[in-house]
Amino acid sequence: MKTIRWGIIGCGDVTEVKSGPAFSRAANSQLLAVMRRNGALAADYARRHGVPRWHDDADAIIHAPDIDAVYVATMPESHRDYVLRCAAAGKPVLVEKPMAMDHDQCEEMIAACRQARVPLWVAYYRRALPRFLAVRDLVQSGAIGPVRMVVSRQFRPLQTPAQLNPASPPWRIDAALSGGGLFVDMVSHTLDFLDFVFGPIETVRAFAANQAGAYRPEDVVTASYRFASGVYGSGTFCYAADRQEEFNEIIGAHGRIRFSATETVPIRVMRGDAVDEIPVDDPPHVHQPLIETIVGELNGQGRCPSTGESGARTTWVIDEILREFRAASR
Repeated sequence: MKTIRWGIIGCGDVTEVKSGPAFSRAANSQLLAVMRRNGALAADYARRHGVPRWHDDADAIIHAPDIDAVYVATMPESHRDYVLRCAAAGKPVLVEKPMAMDHDQCEEMIAACRQARVPLWVAYYRRALPRFLAVRDLVQSGAIGPVRMVVSRQFRPLQTPAQLNPASPPWRIDAALSGGGLFVDMVSHTLDFLDFVFGPIETVRAFAANQAGAYRPEDVVTASYRFASGVYGSGTFCYAADRQEEFNEIIGAHGRIRFSATETVPIRVMRGDAVDEIPVDDPPHVHQPLIETIVGELNGQGRCPSTGESGARTTWVIDEILREFRAASR
């Protein structure tokens, strides 16, 4: 297998531990260059992580002849632009989640990569993470019988922009940069994983609002959805609640599976009064298993489970959930 040489556009917080080091620690993979508009920060990142070179211009990554694939780890508002530029340069590209600002942008990105005949992947890394594969395997093995529905919940106490980032409002609650609020940033992972386990969601009914008034995007969401496979789902999400709580529960004819999308806690399998706990640790760099599937695909071995098409489906679901709220907020 050949070594896949990577360049990163946007070496911010997500690349410090979750993803960046994994590009060099994965087999047959090397992180060759990083880019950030602030050259001093790019240079500091390269020095601390042992990356051979740094740039403050994305074109230096996109057009470098010694870079085989690009990881776009910028804010969502620039994902479309960078992916289109990578496609035009004939570079395979992995883009951070959420894939884009809306489903239309996702479709444009998919079309550009298809026309250029380059693969497009989305960094929904839970599709390759052992803890989540264990949940999928339990479902597929019939551990709880035929699945009837899945229920998701995520509550967090309110944090004002100043509490989230004393220097400036964080981009995750600036819809112009992220496409929404904490719901978009965090629950996209949950929705994408449910798509991975149960297949595409085909129908959505939802309400969203901003109740606390600490920032403009949604801070409370309730949603119900139907998967094409016949499974039903619902979720309640509040970022101005009294406490922190998060779980997903898959309800089957003979039992239930409870797991967390955000915390490394044991998977719980409940059948009647019996409860089995299955601990599965995450690797130090949670993106690494997904990156390894991409390296394998580029070497003709297997396929990455998180594609542009699957990432676009998750963005479509988010668009449907927030459609009325966004229209009323314009």
